[in-house]
Amino acid sequence: MPSIFTPISTEIERKSPGIGGKPPVDRRPTGGGGGGGDDEWRNSHHGPRELLNKVRAFVFCALAGDMMFFAVLVILFYARQTSTHLDMSTMRQIGDWHPVLLPPILFLNTAALLLSGLTMELARRNIFREIDVLEEWLGLGRPALRRALPWIGATLLLGSTFLAGQVMAWKQLTAQGFAFNRWSTPASYFFYVITGIHAAHLVLGVLALGFCLCALGWFKRVDYRQIAVDSTAWFWHTMGMAWVLLFAVLILGQ
Repeated sequence: MPSIFTPISTEIERKSPGIGGKPPVDRRPTGGGGGGGDDEWRNSHHGPRELLNKVRAFVFCALAGDMMFFAVLVILFYARQTSTHLDMSTMRQIGDWHPVLLPPILFLNTAALLLSGLTMELARRNIFREIDVLEEWLGLGRPALRRALPWIGATLLLGSTFLAGQVMAWKQLTAQGFAFNRWSTPASYFFYVITGIHAAHLVLGVLALGFCLCALGWFKRVDYRQIAVDSTAWFWHTMGMAWVLLFAVLILGQ
């Protein structure tokens, strides 16, 4: 008795669902060449989330290098305290580390920087609010921009206040006789180095905040604005955490 073979289709075609019909089914690749349009559509490595993850990975690697650099400064800070030299008059090893009285304005600067971290986080959260982002994707306005803009401006103001306060602290320390020159004591020298390097990093953060303010108006795509604010926020939070640790070292480590 002859066998009857029913041919089985090797691929499922997209069909118009019509009213009450089934939704279209993705066509499976059959090998060989071709455009592969369906595969490109299903590939998640080209979306906004993937771009955000790549930028975050780059920022995290750069910040990890910065934190290692600050860790080296702290190690040198403690190592310098234990160094001694030979006093020729007494022929004894003595130390030359004399603690520096920190200017009180540093406490106000720290408070301003911590508050700026809060405003920066509020800006980051507002730029990622789902309902606002959906409205921007649909072209119904820019609610995410309007919500994040004031907080970024507040962060920029507080960051500039911190830098101005650091300059005042340096002037106060110089007035006490601890200028940054070749006659500086080891303690004052490390104070200027640690605070100066951190201030240079925060200047970069202030410039990034200025770029964010411009990007909110320049970039038409909401995901690009999100990436600009998100990467700046992570940098700002890291510099705030670094300052808290460095300030604690300057207070307790002497």
